[in-house]
Amino acid sequence: MGLEEQRDVETDVYQPAEDSQLLADAVCERLEGAERVLEVGTGSGFVAGRIADETDARVIASDLNPHAVRQARGEGVEAVRADLVSPFRDGSFDAVAFNPPYLPTDPKNEWDDWMEHALSGGEDGRAVIDPFLEAVGRVLAPDGSVYLLVSSLTGVDEVVEEAGEQGFSAVAVADESFPFETLTVLKLFR
Repeated sequence: MGLEEQRDVETDVYQPAEDSQLLADAVCERLEGAERVLEVGTGSGFVAGRIADETDARVIASDLNPHAVRQARGEGVEAVRADLVSPFRDGSFDAVAFNPPYLPTDPKNEWDDWMEHALSGGEDGRAVIDPFLEAVGRVLAPDGSVYLLVSSLTGVDEVVEEAGEQGFSAVAVADESFPFETLTVLKLFR
């Protein structure tokens, strides 16, 4: 089943799109051994599943959306319901991957369902990215990395700046341009 058909299958869960593909490729190309990887906001489980299939990593996925957790588990992904990284132990992951909700959304047009949680990044597109950047350092192993997908609509420079305030250096490891936006995968490390 192609990505197009999958999009219509489940309305409460974000289905894999170009951004999912870009993030999965970037992470799979950079993992080296039996790392412990967390994918935050797994949605359908597509990225976590690819990392598990294509690398030697032990992959855990989390999502706030119970429908997403159920779908990811159905795909064979070890998934837990969680808000960002809250339930995980300090220093427990070598890599964390996140394709966050990043679309800037006018507060008057918010629609309050699971798809909005998967897509809407609040007024500046960073309503979920900023708290993630504040929290993720705690669960990273000392030389761990974060792979964060950001859109030009969200402001890549602003995300890099916020990451810097949280003690991370950032380097763009992949990007892809589309008619209305450019998607970039940032690798964040200390």
